[in-house]
This record gives sequence, structure tokens and C-alpha cells, in this order.
Amino acid sequence: MHYNVEPLRTSQEIDDFLWAVSQARYGERNRMIVLVGINTGLRMSDILRLTVGQVRGKERVMIIEQKTGKKRWLFLKNLKSELLHFTQYRAPSEPLFCSGRGGALTVNGVYRIFQTASDFLERDDIGTHTLRKTFGYHYYQQTHDIASLMMIFNHSSEQVTKRYIGIERDNMEQQLWDFRLGV
Repeated sequence: MHYNVEPLRTSQEIDDFLWAVSQARYGERNRMIVLVGINTGLRMSDILRLTVGQVRGKERVMIIEQKTGKKRWLFLKNLKSELLHFTQYRAPSEPLFCSGRGGALTVNGVYRIFQTASDFLERDDIGTHTLRKTFGYHYYQQTHDIASLMMIFNHSSEQVTKRYIGIERDNMEQQLWDFRLGV
């Protein structure tokens, strides 16, 4: 199996994916996972470790990333009202994203939700890293600050970051689009 997870590059792709994940049984939860992911750039494992108390009413939260063990600020100001609505009537100690059976949702559970949505959209390039890549892609498009994005992602080089978010591919396709010799 070829692993070709890509970012959602346009507002329409983001809207379509939000709609598709919302069609499932726990649509509001699924939509909120996507919103948190594309607005923070967190890995799915870190998204699923968040609790209600960590995010409710907060504009900024310090977490420790599971993979790197490094501290990281999450800026939630733009999601504050959605998170307040999503967490109302819930205990602060609860996982932010619960499974249908109770307890925290797993990365594999999210993967299955995303596969159902991507099948519905007839796409084969969506996975749990799509949200992180989408954040990075749009952050770079809006700021052109690859150095800050590299730090946010804890990547070792600008090249790694550009490859991860699909900028290298976009640039190559753009350059090759009108390239021709001898014709």
C-alpha cells in the first residue's frame, strides 16, 4: 500500500471534508477533531490526549507533545466558542474526544472515520496526518515563514518541512506545467 497522505489545499476541500466527517454517527465530534487538527497542527495522538478541562474557555494551552516530549503552546482563540459549545455539560476530566463506548477515541478509530469520509469523497490521499499537513500548508501559504513552521513541527530542516506539507510537489508541478523543449 502506498502512503500518500496530502494536505487539504483549498477551502473547498476543507469544507467538503468537514461535511463528510459530519455525516457519520458522531458527526459533531468528528468535525471538532478536524477543526482542532487544522487549526493547531497537532499530531493526532496529541489531539486525542486533550481533556475537556484543558481547552474549555481557554485561548492558549501548554501541552507536552507525546512523540517529542517537548512543550508546545496551542493557540485556541479562534476555536474558543466552538470548544465551549462542544464541551458544555461535560466534566473537566473527560477526554475531549470520546469513543462511542466511552473513554478516549483512538488514532485507529479516527483513521477509520477519515477513511469512510475519504471514500465518500472518492479520495485516496486522506489520513490522520492530513490535518497536520493542512495546518502546515495553509500556515506557509499565509505567512511564507518556513522557519517558524519548522519550529512548530519540530522538523530538522526547511526541506523536510516543505516536503511534509507538499510545497515541494506544488512548486515542481508549477514549474513543469509549461516546460517544454523542441516543440
